[in-house]
Amino acid sequence: MGEAGYALLFKALSDANRVKIVTMISERGELCACKILDELGIAQPTLSHHMKVLCSCGLVKCRKEGKWMHYSLATEVVAELRRFVDSL
Repeated sequence: MGEAGYALLFKALSDANRVKIVTMISERGELCACKILDELGIAQPTLSHHMKVLCSCGLVKCRKEGKWMHYSLATEVVAELRRFVDSL
């Protein structure tokens, strides 16, 4: 991952709701969108936007099960981001 990739990750993490989402997934593992919606108290279209940003930068992986999306951290991307931050 190059500088542009790191910039996308940091941009994705520049929103408080997205940081909360990543923290929730990090602590609990894979989460259904319905659980995230319940806890954050935001509208479904707002959650969809946040998840699109998190998935687009590669930080979060998604899979569809029935009518719900399930989200998990992309551990390899998290590890690479850690290595980058540690090198600063």
